[in-house]
Amino acid sequence: MYFFYIYKFNYILFISNINCATVCNLVIYLLKLFKIFKMQKILTLFLILSLSISLHAQIPPTSFDLRDNSMVTSVKSQQGGTCWTHGTMASIESNLLMTNVWTDNGETGEPNLAEYHLDWWNGYNDHNNDDIIPVSGQGLAVHNGGDYRVSTAYLSRGEGAVRDIDGQSYTTPPLRFSDDFHYYYPRDVEWFSMDDDLNGIIQIKQRIMNQGAIATCMCYDYSFIDGSYNHYQPASSTLLPNHSVTIVGWDDNHAVPGAPADGAWIVKNSWDTYWGFDGYFWISYYDKWSCREPDMGAVSFINVEPMQYSKIYYHDYHGWRDTKVDITEACNYFNAREDVWLSAVSFFTNADSVDYKIKIYSNMQADTFCNAQIMQTGFSLKKGFHTIDLDVPLQLRDGDDFYIYLYLSQGGQPYDRTSDVPVLLNDTILSKSASKTIVLSSANEGESFYFDSLWHDFFYYDDPSGFDNTGNFCIKGLAQETIDNVNIGAMFHILNHNLNGIQNATVFLNGDIQTSDKQGDVFFANQTYNQTDVQVNISAQGYYPLDTVIDITDVSLVQDFQLVSTTMLPETNLDLKLFPNPANDFIEILGLNSNLEYKIYDVAGRIVGANTSLSNQQIDISNLHKGFYTIQIRADNSTQTIKFIKQ
Repeated sequence: MYFFYIYKFNYILFISNINCATVCNLVIYLLKLFKIFKMQKILTLFLILSLSISLHAQIPPTSFDLRDNSMVTSVKSQQGGTCWTHGTMASIESNLLMTNVWTDNGETGEPNLAEYHLDWWNGYNDHNNDDIIPVSGQGLAVHNGGDYRVSTAYLSRGEGAVRDIDGQSYTTPPLRFSDDFHYYYPRDVEWFSMDDDLNGIIQIKQRIMNQGAIATCMCYDYSFIDGSYNHYQPASSTLLPNHSVTIVGWDDNHAVPGAPADGAWIVKNSWDTYWGFDGYFWISYYDKWSCREPDMGAVSFINVEPMQYSKIYYHDYHGWRDTKVDITEACNYFNAREDVWLSAVSFFTNADSVDYKIKIYSNMQADTFCNAQIMQTGFSLKKGFHTIDLDVPLQLRDGDDFYIYLYLSQGGQPYDRTSDVPVLLNDTILSKSASKTIVLSSANEGESFYFDSLWHDFFYYDDPSGFDNTGNFCIKGLAQETIDNVNIGAMFHILNHNLNGIQNATVFLNGDIQTSDKQGDVFFANQTYNQTDVQVNISAQGYYPLDTVIDITDVSLVQDFQLVSTTMLPETNLDLKLFPNPANDFIEILGLNSNLEYKIYDVAGRIVGANTSLSNQQIDISNLHKGFYTIQIRADNSTQTIKFIKQ
């Protein structure tokens, strides 16, 4: 866990210039580290922190060019208004060169991805939109513009990127899918920006040096570029961006006529090598749009890898179109259509420096999510799209329901909806204003939910845009048919006598310590398989401590622990009997003399049956699969748990 704080510590260094304010921040974090960690870990921490300081104290050089180390692919010659696809793929290709992933995956030559596959199959155009029936006839015109959010929607769904030899066709639509295609997936797409005083430029430069070229935007106009291919659009200009290009380097001393000071980006265009300096030109640091436009100024496609996921579950076909900024918690429902392992979750963040929490639930009852299976927390440095590998993948069977819960500490929850999309990157030099086109999205009841003191179905959200009943949150589940290593996890639900979660309970397991969240959930990853008589110690203010032992004999252990309040008498047993056991279609509860409620759990801890008013002694279990089950029966402050076999 302490590496999580190292990660956040590095971020402080990353966004600062090792000044007095930074030192104050470092002191605060060091004090937190001393409070949290045992003394034997402190030496290791200081070694890592010292290394971090030395690395981050290095200010970027006054000039830099990715071409010097062959970290940029060849200049291409775009057709039509497809500059945005070339800006996207140039950034991805550069990252593949930086990481050697392209050659490590057995590819030959330089990375060469299919811009026109993205152009045809992005889902926003009149050629294809899976959210409408029929799928064609509405949306953006093919070959006539897009932006980096459009690109990210396509990439996050796993539709691309594909190689040039797989799907490069401009005049006719290329094949959408093929088992022969090689897919490359950017695990992260991050948005950068800087202000008029160049605050933020260091992060942009470091990202180029460490991860490769960055996609950007500009307004190409003859009045803004001179004969030496120096471009500068003054802040006073009202013209909007209309072209996508890629930043590959910089020179702090390069003078661009008309700009308020020296300094310019080295930029790769997509107008062939006969234009500019072999296809390259300069953009001033002080340009109105480049590295400043919030959605297109500086976008980095990184951590690109061969696609490893066989299935991506999503409802946000068009990706990030809006943000509900007044909430922190959202959840998406899915149903597994085959036997798979849920091994990763992806989402967008609308701010820098965001703490996140992911949970996978198996059930929803009375507007409350039930029976969390796994939980994972972390920290996201940059605004954008992020893919998080689960420490403990969850095995899903064909037909299983599952809910992916996401908490984001700030910025709100991004979502997809029908949108009035501004097409800024359409290379239309003669038209100096943005055009807009309605792109339709669809949604259904019971797909997305949000929390604001109660859980609500997002389908019924009164959207300020006026596009009601079309929204879904940008939370995706990424699954694999098989996984190399099965990590073991233990999920504990710490409950009170009403079976509500107890927050801030302290739980010890195998020398590790965790604190329960507001739902009473605690998760221990990376456990050892086939452990017996494992000691568990639980304590919480206002409750009697609980010391017990458990067995960890399943891939994912899910177990409830009920604590007794110090202000009330311990619960009494209901003295009920279950008959027959084993049973086929029905079980009977003997000794029942009042209305009770019950929950039936399978061996994985999933709720497979429940009723809030049990007045009949007989319970129908005909729909349960053969196996071992546990029924928990509750009345007021009394509960009883009975195990039974369905045969």
